[in-house]
Amino acid sequence: MTQIKKIAVVDYGMGNIFSVKHACEYLGAEVYLTSSKTDLLAADGVILPGVGSFGDAMQVLNRLDLVSVLRDIATMGKPLMGICLGIQLLMTESYEFGRHSGLKIIEGEVIRFENENKEKLFKVPHIGWNQIYAPKGRSWAKTPLECLNGEDFVYFVHSFYARPQDPNVILSMSEYGGTPFCSSIQSGNVFGCQFHPEKSGPAGLKILKAFLNN
Repeated sequence: MTQIKKIAVVDYGMGNIFSVKHACEYLGAEVYLTSSKTDLLAADGVILPGVGSFGDAMQVLNRLDLVSVLRDIATMGKPLMGICLGIQLLMTESYEFGRHSGLKIIEGEVIRFENENKEKLFKVPHIGWNQIYAPKGRSWAKTPLECLNGEDFVYFVHSFYARPQDPNVILSMSEYGGTPFCSSIQSGNVFGCQFHPEKSGPAGLKILKAFLNN
């Protein structure tokens, strides 16, 4: 695999951008924060982080005129990674505080954790360390998760999660409050994770390194 030399982290005011930047630099990548379409297209790979509301994030991306370029990056085969809110933005739409259109790179929706078991209460947001596992029949070979052993824990902070229409794009699952949910996806050059690899210790660094060496 060839190591990515230049990584553009999308700076739109709603991401944990400095932690992502520092983690990638620690792994040897040249990283710059940008909201420029030209910079994003010139990068070897793009990371879309995100913390906050889906609707607000899409408003900012539209205002910065970055929606079309992110779709173009996905189409042209450039490595694209969505982190936390970033994976949700890749979807068709979200039901967070209303109904909002997403980037429509991956067909699917973003929904909230609901307590279906009235006898077992759980708190939302889901905050803390949780395990990721491969869906039945899904291999992690040649994906950013190939470096893991299937028993790794990573760090989450979220109330909503992505539900892709095509189950084949689901790379890993996790469970919270008795609810199994999609914790990462991959479709060609597009990878997304609901967890924060930059906050997930050695396992998270392995995932980032695998993406950088895509």
